[in-house]
Amino acid sequence: MKKLLGFLFALVLLASFGGTLWFLHQKAEAEPIVFETGTPSLRTIVKKTVATGSVVPRKEVEIKPQLSGILEELLVEAGDRVKEGDLIAKIRIIPNMVSLSGAENRVSRARIALDDARRERERFRRLRTEGTISTSMLDDAETTWAQAREELQAARDNLELIKKGSSRKTSDSSNTLIRSTLGGMVLEVPVEVGDSVIETNNFNAGTTIATVADMDELIFKGKVDEAEVGKLKEGMALELTIGAIEDQRFAASLEKVAPKGIEENGAVKFEIRAAVTLQDGPFVRANYSANADIVLDKREDVLALDEALLQFEGGAPYVEVEVAPQQFERREVELGLSDGLHAEVLSGLSADEAVKKPQAEVE
Repeated sequence: MKKLLGFLFALVLLASFGGTLWFLHQKAEAEPIVFETGTPSLRTIVKKTVATGSVVPRKEVEIKPQLSGILEELLVEAGDRVKEGDLIAKIRIIPNMVSLSGAENRVSRARIALDDARRERERFRRLRTEGTISTSMLDDAETTWAQAREELQAARDNLELIKKGSSRKTSDSSNTLIRSTLGGMVLEVPVEVGDSVIETNNFNAGTTIATVADMDELIFKGKVDEAEVGKLKEGMALELTIGAIEDQRFAASLEKVAPKGIEENGAVKFEIRAAVTLQDGPFVRANYSANADIVLDKREDVLALDEALLQFEGGAPYVEVEVAPQQFERREVELGLSDGLHAEVLSGLSADEAVKKPQAEVE
C-alpha cells in the first residue's frame, strides 16, 4: 500500500513539473505586445454649442378688419406677393337695426328742414325784389338753405355708411376695404368668402384675414441651455442647418440673448435671435425647423492631439511619448481649446513626437 501511495505522489509531482515547463515554454513563445501610437497635427479647432429653433420672418403681420361684417371678396391667396396698401379683401356690413332706423329718421328730418329752408329763401327773394326786406335778411335765408342742404347730404352719407360701410366721398378709403399694411408674401389666408369677421379693438383681437411677411429678411429664433448662455455675445457667428434643405448651410449673426430664462422639462433655456444671411438656392419657407452651431471660440492652425491619446491623473493631463522603439516615458502637457475630439497642445509635446495609445484603446 505504501508503495502505491509513493508511486502516485511521484506521478503527481512529475505532472506538475511537466506543466510548469510547458507554461514557461508557451510564455517564451508568446509575441510581445506592440503599442499603437499617434502623432499631433496642425488643425483648426472650433468650440461650438448647438441651439435648436426655427427660421421665421423678421417682419410678419396679421391683417385684421376695423369693422365687423361678412367677407364679401378675397383678392389674394397664400404665396401671392403684395405691396403695402394693396387691396386684399372686401367686407359687407350687416347694419345694426337701431342705428339704421336712427339714420333713416335723420334723413327724413333733414329733408323736411331743407324744404322749409327752400320755401323761406324763395319768399325772401320775392320780398327783397319788392324792397320790403333788407339784403342781410335775404343773406340769412340763403345761409339757412345752404346749411339745410349740407345737413341732408351728411344724413344721406351717414345712412349709406351704416348700410354699406362706405359712402360716395369715402369709397376709396372705406374700412370695408382691407388693405395690406406690409409689403411681402401672403403666408396664410385662414378665412373664406362668406365667413363672418369681427373687428379688432381694445376688447377683441379680431379675425385675421391674412398673414403677410417680408420673406427677404429672415431671422433664427432658438433656445440654448443655461450652461452655455454665459459664453454668448452679440455679433457671434452662427451656422444654420435647416432640416428641409439638405447639403446647404446658412450663415447668421447673433443679435439678441434673452435676459430671462424659461423652464422647460426641468431645464432652464434662454431664447436667442440671429439675422440669417440668405443665398441663392432653395426657397427658405417660414417656420422651417433649424439647428444653429454657435462658434464659442476658434483656434486656427494650432498643434492639436486626438483626445483618445490623453491620460489624466488627478485631473492633470499627460501623455506617454515614444523615446525609443516601443519604449515610452511619461510627460505632462498643457492643453488649450478642445472641440471634444481634438485638444490644442500648448506645451509639452512637439509635432514630430509619437504618443502611445492607452492600453484600453488597443484592439
